[in-house]
Amino acid sequence: MSDIKEKLRAWWHLDPEKEAASADNPLAPLTPDQRRNALPLLALAFGWGFLVTGLLTGGALGQGMPFWPDLLIASFLGNAMNFVIGALVGYIGYRTACNSGLLYRFTYGNIGARVPVLFVALLTIGWQGLVVGAFGFAWAQSFDSTTFYAVAIFAGLLYTVTTYFGVSALEKVSMPSVLMLVGVGIYATWLNVDKVGGWSEFLALSQQRSGEAPLTMPQAINLVVGSWIVGAVVMPEYTRFARKAWVALAIPFVVLIISQWFLQIVGSMGGIASGTYEFTTYMLEQGAVIGGLGLIAMSLALWTTGDTNLYLPAIQTANVLRRPQRVTTVICGLLGTVLGLFIYQHFLSWVNLLASLVPPLIGPVIIDYYVINRRKYRSEHLEHLHGWNPVAILSYLIGAIVAVAATANSELLWLEWLFPSSLGLTTSMLAYLVLFYLARAVGRTYGPAALTRAS
Repeated sequence: MSDIKEKLRAWWHLDPEKEAASADNPLAPLTPDQRRNALPLLALAFGWGFLVTGLLTGGALGQGMPFWPDLLIASFLGNAMNFVIGALVGYIGYRTACNSGLLYRFTYGNIGARVPVLFVALLTIGWQGLVVGAFGFAWAQSFDSTTFYAVAIFAGLLYTVTTYFGVSALEKVSMPSVLMLVGVGIYATWLNVDKVGGWSEFLALSQQRSGEAPLTMPQAINLVVGSWIVGAVVMPEYTRFARKAWVALAIPFVVLIISQWFLQIVGSMGGIASGTYEFTTYMLEQGAVIGGLGLIAMSLALWTTGDTNLYLPAIQTANVLRRPQRVTTVICGLLGTVLGLFIYQHFLSWVNLLASLVPPLIGPVIIDYYVINRRKYRSEHLEHLHGWNPVAILSYLIGAIVAVAATANSELLWLEWLFPSSLGLTTSMLAYLVLFYLARAVGRTYGPAALTRAS
C-alpha cells in the first residue's frame, strides 16, 4: 500500500528536470533540439484543422445565406481573420519557443497570466467535449441511445490515453489520416451536388434553403470566427516546435485557410443538399462500404482533433498550476469526456460566446510584443516580471464588454465589417496601447518593457 502511495505522490508532484527533458516541456521555452521537422507538424496541423466544428459551422451557414457568393465570402473572411490572429500569435511562439502559458506571463504578469490561461483552458476543454460528443454521434447517429454514451466515453478515454504521451503521439495519429480525410471530403462534395441533379440545381436549392435561419454577413463572419478563434489564440502550442518561420506561418494557414474552409464548404453543401452537415449520416445512406469509409475517416479526424484539443489545456494548465503534464492531461481529459455527453447539442451558442470573449484576450499580447517591445521577449525576463499587469487585464475586460454588447445589440455595429469578434479584438488592442502609455506617463511600466527600461 505504501508503494502505491509513493507512486501516486511521485506521479502528482512536479519534477522540473523530468519535464524539461520531455519532448514538449510546458514549463520553459523549448531548446533547439526539441523543435520538430516540418512535414509531421504540417500533417498534424491538417488533422487538427479537420475539426468537426467546420462541418457544423458550414451547415449553419448553408441555412442562413446563399452558397454563391455570400456563403463562400463569409467563410473565407472569417477564416482569414482567424488566420491573421493565428499567424501573429503563432509567430511569437516560433520566435520565443514559448507556449501560450509562458507568453501570457510576459503580458499579463506571472500571477495575472493565470486569468487568461485558465479561461482559455476551460474553453478548450469545452472543445474537447464537442469532439467527444461528435465521435459518439458519428457511430450512434443519435444523442439519446446507450450507444452514444458508451462510444463517447470510449472516445474521451482514447483521446486521454494517446495525448498522455505528448506531441510525438499526436504526430503518429495524424499522419495516416490525412489522405483518407481529403478523399472522403471530396467524395462527399461530389455526392451532394450529384444528389440534387447538378451545380445549377444545387445553387437554386441553396437560394431556397438560405431563408431557413437567415444570417447577415457580420453574423455569418462572427460565426466562422467563433468556430476557431480559440485555436487561433493557442497557435503557439504548435508553432513553437517549428524550426523555420515559414513552417510557423504555414501551420495556421493549413489549419484555417485549407482545412476549415474546406470543411465549412463540405458541411454547407451537405446541409443544403442532404439536410444535414453530418457527412457520416448521408454517406451511411450510400451503403455499408461508403458508409464505413465515412465513419473511419470521421473517426480518424476526430481522434486527431480530440488529441490536439486536449493537448492545449493540458500544456497551459501544467504551466500555471505547476503540475506534470501527465497529471493535467488526465484531469482535462476526464472533464472533457463528461462535457462531451451533453455540450455537442449546444454548438452554436458555444461558438457565439467564444467569438465575443476570446479575441480581446490576445489583443494585449499582440500590441505588447510587436509595438511596445518590438519583438524582443527574452526568456530571462520571465522570472523578474510583475505579478500582475492591470493594464492588460483592464484592456481585455474593455474589449470583451464591447464585443458582448455588440453581440447583444446589432445597432452598435455601425460599420458592417466591425462584427463583434473583430470589434472586441480591435478595442482591446487600442485600449492596451493607450492605457500602457498613460501608465508610463505616471511612472508605472509593466512587462518586459519595465525590465528593459530599468536596465
